[in-house]
Amino acid sequence: MNILILAAGYATRLYPLTQNKAKPLLEVAGKPMMEWVIDNLAPIKGIEKVYVVTNSKFAADFQAWADHYNQTHAKLAFEIINDGSTSDADKLGAIGDINLVVSRAGLASSDLIVVAGDNLFNQSLENFGTFCQAKQQPVLGLYDVGDLTEAKKYGVVAVNANGEISSFEEKPAAPKSTLIGIALYYYPAKVVSEFVTYLAAGNNPDQPGRFVQWLYQRIPVQTWTVPGTWFDVGSKETLEEANRIFAQFTS
Repeated sequence: MNILILAAGYATRLYPLTQNKAKPLLEVAGKPMMEWVIDNLAPIKGIEKVYVVTNSKFAADFQAWADHYNQTHAKLAFEIINDGSTSDADKLGAIGDINLVVSRAGLASSDLIVVAGDNLFNQSLENFGTFCQAKQQPVLGLYDVGDLTEAKKYGVVAVNANGEISSFEEKPAAPKSTLIGIALYYYPAKVVSEFVTYLAAGNNPDQPGRFVQWLYQRIPVQTWTVPGTWFDVGSKETLEEANRIFAQFTS
């Protein structure tokens, strides 16, 4: 399988921190957010290549990061894909970027894990890979925020007895659960071609969760709950909070 890291956004809410540095390359507890992602994905068995989709502004920075990562960690095959955008005004959107990479790199016949480059995980995702390979169904990563009020800020997911999505509501006023969908996805090869179908129908090309919301109404989508701590950095305040929380996980 291949891994695709979404890193083409401009994170304008974090300006000026992200004016000259991509959000996934900002450090949390002493290492770039990207490394919290990659370090926990690396144990997954059967990874062929890690694709990082970014923009014209930061493509060279991600290449430098990947070269340095392979000097200091177990080697992974990285390919940086520049989506050609230069600002929020001409960006392709996350789903547009996924479709671009699938097309440009010829990934339509391979299984694909997609994850946002600013997702902070503190535990290995090896079991996610094992689960996905066993199920051979699309899989959405979930995180239990443990509080219905907190859940209102996110896309809330309810699951059926088989662990499949039964509802997926964005920022609901009355959440059906405390489980939220996060930007961690698995798509078996038979589903990867559906990105073209989704976009051809004129659907929103941005937030990656929208594709899952569209997909689960057509075919069963499995879920997998992320262990340990997951964190979403959206502002300077949450970046400071992430530094405090993740400092305890550094060796």
